[in-house]
Amino acid sequence: MSTDAATPRPDKLPWTAHIATYLYPTLVTLVLVVIWEAVTRAGWVSPLILPSLSSIMYTAVVKFPLLMQMSAITTMEFVLGFLLSVAVGLPLGAMIVYSRPLETAFYPILVAFQIVPKAAVAPIFIVWLGTGLSSKVLIAFAIAFFPVVIDTVVGLRSAQPETIHLLRSMGGTPFQVFWYVRFPNALPAIFGGLKVASTLAVVGAIVGEFVSAEKGLGYLVLVANGELDTRLVFACVLVLTLLGIVFYFLIEIIEKLVVHWHVSARQLEAVGGGS
Repeated sequence: MSTDAATPRPDKLPWTAHIATYLYPTLVTLVLVVIWEAVTRAGWVSPLILPSLSSIMYTAVVKFPLLMQMSAITTMEFVLGFLLSVAVGLPLGAMIVYSRPLETAFYPILVAFQIVPKAAVAPIFIVWLGTGLSSKVLIAFAIAFFPVVIDTVVGLRSAQPETIHLLRSMGGTPFQVFWYVRFPNALPAIFGGLKVASTLAVVGAIVGEFVSAEKGLGYLVLVANGELDTRLVFACVLVLTLLGIVFYFLIEIIEKLVVHWHVSARQLEAVGGGS
């Protein structure tokens, strides 16, 4: 039995299944919000430790211009760091697959660099590049590029040998094997790495701002924390979370547009809709 026959198509699922995909997380979120608001309103937790959600939202509205100004800087940092990780990670992953000496030389170095805590090397980047945009972009890149490289390697190596041999027997060049077999087959894995990298790039930008910055949401968090303004701290975290979620789902939308033909994408949509 084929996979397409066994797995229902997403557009054939009942409308209740599609609603459930969004209804369940929404209900859980609302319950958590109500509990949070009730606990803080009852005075069981000091507002200095955990302010009420309503007060956080009020602070976000009052400080909206400031939050948007700082958000624009942080967004530029993690987006540029992510794009740099893609620009470096994809070609490097392909070179590792096609060059055994390069893999032997650089793969252990990549693993060792990933193990090093980035918060420990972030001050070095600040010394090298200063406190401006470039150091934050480099820190975001350093944290985000590893999953791009690894998933590119895994994806390119997952192509079926039979398909590669068939194309070669028909006179296909190495570039044609890459373009028509390896690369399309690797796209689901590559996008998996890109989605992980999108979240890590946000973390990298904030780490850089924590180490040394004069602008950005991370800088604003440090200032608010020094002034014991917990509501502003939570407002910054809320805005940063929303930015990360939007960026993640933007990558996911691009993935659905690019690899909608892949059976794993259809199965994921079907399972998600039918849960």
